[in-house]
Parts: sequence; C-alpha cells; structure tokens
Amino acid sequence: MISRRSMLVGAAAITGFSAKSVQAMDVFRLGLTPVFLDNDAEVVDRLRGAFAEALGLPVELEQRRTYEEVTGLLLEGSVDAAWLCGYPYLQHRKSLELMAVPVWNGRPLYQSYLIAGSDNTATTLADLRGGTHAFSDPDSNSGYLVTASDLARMQERPDSFFKRTIFTFGHRNVVRAVGDGLVQSGSVDGYVWEALTKTEPDLTKRTKVISKSEWLGFPPFCTRADRAGEPAIRAMRLALLDMGKTAQGMAALDLLQLDRMAAAQPSLYDGIAKRMRELEKSL
Repeated sequence: MISRRSMLVGAAAITGFSAKSVQAMDVFRLGLTPVFLDNDAEVVDRLRGAFAEALGLPVELEQRRTYEEVTGLLLEGSVDAAWLCGYPYLQHRKSLELMAVPVWNGRPLYQSYLIAGSDNTATTLADLRGGTHAFSDPDSNSGYLVTASDLARMQERPDSFFKRTIFTFGHRNVVRAVGDGLVQSGSVDGYVWEALTKTEPDLTKRTKVISKSEWLGFPPFCTRADRAGEPAIRAMRLALLDMGKTAQGMAALDLLQLDRMAAAQPSLYDGIAKRMRELEKSL
C-alpha cells in the first residue's frame, strides 16, 4: 500500500516542490483562534487526530488568545495554515489564500448576533446606548466589525455610544459576560451562540438575541498565498475537503456541529468587505 508520505513526495515531484523538503517536514502546524466553539480538549484532540490521519504527519494545533496573534504566526510562517475569521483574511487578502470553509446548516454562512441579558428590555441596537458591551476581538467580524459598522451607519462609535466596552477574546466568553450580568449586551458569533444552546442551554437562556446581521462568509481556513502550491499545503486542503469521509473527521465535525468543509471563493466575503469599507470611511 502506498503511504500518505509517499503520496506527498510524489506530489512534490509533479509540482516541482522539493521532495526532500516534504520528507523533512516532520509536523504540520495549524493555527487556531477562538473562532471555533471552544478550546475543549476533546475538540482539539479530534481535530489533531483527523488531520494527522489524513496527512500521515503529526499535527500540532497552535492556539492563541487573539486573532492578531494567530494571523501573525501564519504571515511569518510559524504555522502552515490557520482557521481564521473573514475579517483578518480580508485585512491580509493579498498575502493569504483560502483553503476551505466550514458548512453550517447546509451553507458556508453565519450571522453576527447582538445579545443582551434575558431580562433586558432593549429590542434594537439604539436601545443599548449608554450601557456596557462585550466584544469578542477587535479583528473579529461577528464579534466586533458588524456592530462597529452598524454604529457607523448611525454616525456613532463604540467608545462614545457605550458607557464601557470590553474584549473577552472568545465568543463563548461574550455569552458568559452577558449571561452573568458583567455587561448588559454583547456582539457574538451566531454559530457559537446557537451551538451553545445545545451544549450549554442554561447559559444561553440567560441571554436573548436582539438582532441578527445579514448572512456572511463563515470563518475560513487559510494559508499563505506564496505557499499554496506546496504538497503539504495541498494535502491539507484535501484533508479539509474530505474531512467528513473518515471516522475521526466526522467525529470532529459532529463536536463542532458542522456539516462538512467546502471550497470557497473570495467573493464569499464581499459582505464583510463592504462593512470594512463602511467602518473605514467613518474613522
């Protein structure tokens, strides 16, 4: 039987990439941000196992607290690929290339949710003026950009509209901050909020959704554009696209409450790009 490593070496010969360098690659490094549901050990182990099985290489998952840190690791070459957000992908679009995008409930799309405490009487963003608000990360689309650009449309800014804002550096942490009454409202990934309704219903019951954004491109897996042709990167792309075809891959998808991974075009993120332009014009 031909091994996965032999296949990688063969691919190297076809693409012109050094077979020696493929053989010398002892580990594939994948960066992870708080974009996914939780830093749960079982999720991490399932992802690592699924990718290692598909690649025939050990896989290290490099987790960082902020999107900026993980994006930096990818740009400097400290990781080979990363699960990012549409916002940092577009911020560095000339340097990055899409590998795959998760499919959730049949589509590679999600929404940003504006949430508040379950007993809060607010029904719109305007009703939250003067309150305290939790954002996920300054480079998060659903956890910052959507609300910031909504405020820009109102000729407002987060630091003047809200009495106080905090960054929790994790979507689950936003829900917790709102549910525990640490802040009155928050901006959160709708996929994460919906997933938490199944895994931690007591938490989400302490919050309510005030509004939802339009459907936007789901956080993608990316690599550096100048490395996209490398055999190991190409093999990882195939591993992502075929993730639902293996037992470990299917188990990881189930834990993440995702359907599968799909190929994506940059146009999937046009909606996020539009919001970026609107926010930049307001600054």
